[in-house]
Amino acid sequence: MHKPLSGYRVLDLSRILAGPWATQLLADLGADVIKVERPGQGDDTRGWGPPYLQDRAGEDTSDAAYFCCANRNKRSITIDINQAEGAKLVRDLARQSDVLVENFKTGGLKKYQLDYASIQAINPRLVYCSITGFGQTGPLAQRAGYDFLIQGMAGLMSITGEPDSAGGMPTKVGVAVSDLFTGLYAANAVQAALLERATSGEGQYIDLALLDVQAAVLANQASNYLVGNMVPQRLGNAHPNIVPYQAFASADGHIILAVGNDQQFQSFCNAAARPDLASSDLYQTNRLRVENRETLCATIADTIRAHSTRYWIDLLEQAGVPCGPINSIDQVFAAPQIKARNMRVSIPEPRSGHIELAANPIRFSRTPISYDRPPPQLGESTDEVLTELLGYSESKIVELRNKGVI
Repeated sequence: MHKPLSGYRVLDLSRILAGPWATQLLADLGADVIKVERPGQGDDTRGWGPPYLQDRAGEDTSDAAYFCCANRNKRSITIDINQAEGAKLVRDLARQSDVLVENFKTGGLKKYQLDYASIQAINPRLVYCSITGFGQTGPLAQRAGYDFLIQGMAGLMSITGEPDSAGGMPTKVGVAVSDLFTGLYAANAVQAALLERATSGEGQYIDLALLDVQAAVLANQASNYLVGNMVPQRLGNAHPNIVPYQAFASADGHIILAVGNDQQFQSFCNAAARPDLASSDLYQTNRLRVENRETLCATIADTIRAHSTRYWIDLLEQAGVPCGPINSIDQVFAAPQIKARNMRVSIPEPRSGHIELAANPIRFSRTPISYDRPPPQLGESTDEVLTELLGYSESKIVELRNKGVI
């Protein structure tokens, strides 16, 4: 089946999460993604377990679940770029590729002649995307960047967690969102560059930094400061600009109440048998509710605590008030809506029989996402790629393997 990116080849020199997340998306969209890994070791995340993918006998394989989340639909080859022949192999593959994605430290690939200037000289049509912690310029350009570090430095942790008054502290998000956002920006940038290439005939260099991305996706919180000169603080599960929009404790758990406008607030108050709140001069508009959040939310908390989560969800959904539970991950994938949207996929896998993964959320009407390859075993496509793209003979491949080049 033809896919949106069928016919494009991506040489993936990235590892960990931001780069692999970008290239997995490109692979899901149909690009031929060739993941270049270190012989004998591979992507660091192959060892980031437990848990590990288990084989049919229930024994751990060498691939962690972490690796599996970001590497489906790719081919894995192993090349030692520290050897001159290995670096040349990568250059030869780059000559036949449309995109190269890497996340080495700034300037780290120059000594192998795998930097943008070197690759552009042999393939001026190539789109070259570098992902680093802090970018190619600026006083921190040479520093390594990791998601946790970036969440702190880019301000996300300053607005995540319970406030000091509640005994809280700055808290990271439960998944590596700085990496994931950067991966999504990278995939978008690559596709934009490929579209532009169709007109200009030329590739270009993309410089993406985790710090820049995390600053950009502060979104309304950044605007609260840049436009409103207000430095956002930690509010726990509350929203800085909308009230009531937070989690409340019920009689047996918690419920999220997400009131987005005045009409929804009126509906909530009527359903909760608290029409006095809707008619109060303190709470009639969202602006007033933000200004008086402490008294309003304390009253709502007392009201919600009187009944179970299920009681409130049934009542408020019927009244058209946005609300919901706080699900655990197992509850997420058991939820009827998630099942109906096919957000859990099973892909055949030679060691385990099959592997279960979260699906790509994109829904195309004509060119649906398909899952043609499970996360690859280390180097499983090395012979195939060298034969198919570079015309290497079996004896040449054996020679390179004996030298430790592949």
